[in-house]
Amino acid sequence: MVSETLKKQIDRFLLAFGFSLMFGIMLLGQEFRQTVGEMVGILMDPVLALVGEQNFHLILLVMAAITAIYASLIQKYTIDWDLMRNTQERMKVFQKEFREAQLSQNTYMLKKLEDQRREMMEDQMKMSKQQFKPMAYISIISLPLFMWAYYYINGHEAATMVFPFWGEQLLTTSAFGPFQHWIYWYFISSLGVSQLIRKALNIGGV
Repeated sequence: MVSETLKKQIDRFLLAFGFSLMFGIMLLGQEFRQTVGEMVGILMDPVLALVGEQNFHLILLVMAAITAIYASLIQKYTIDWDLMRNTQERMKVFQKEFREAQLSQNTYMLKKLEDQRREMMEDQMKMSKQQFKPMAYISIISLPLFMWAYYYINGHEAATMVFPFWGEQLLTTSAFGPFQHWIYWYFISSLGVSQLIRKALNIGGV
């Protein structure tokens, strides 16, 4: 009983901390984000010094991999993937039947499908809640690392990396719209690792 109570308290603390971090970065502005980045720098700056500043892109790759693995594991054990797959399948069938009922003006079937829609909305609400909770856990690791990378790279604007087809590029210049090259590299790395991990863990949509 004590261990279960402690587990719930830790869970509440982590959720509160994760959401506070998310909202703090969004609402408290530049100073808060810089403070988070500087605090993480206490751990990350020595690691970068060991690897070498010229290999900052490797640090970004490792960070992206850590974030992808951590996020995938969190989602694996906090989301009911069977419910998600079943709900997605039911939604596909529902949409097909609803279109057919509309085209044939079948009022009886439309009424029946409206009742079914309410049940499916309840399942979708459960899915939304399950997806919302992992965001707080994931932000505890991913946001501080991202803030450190953001403030480090903006203080080292001469950092470069060689990209396929693009050649050598400054990491602080724009790759697509507002996304700088370092952010593009970070998310591409994270996406690649994430796909492998999610495939191995058998998680994700249908």
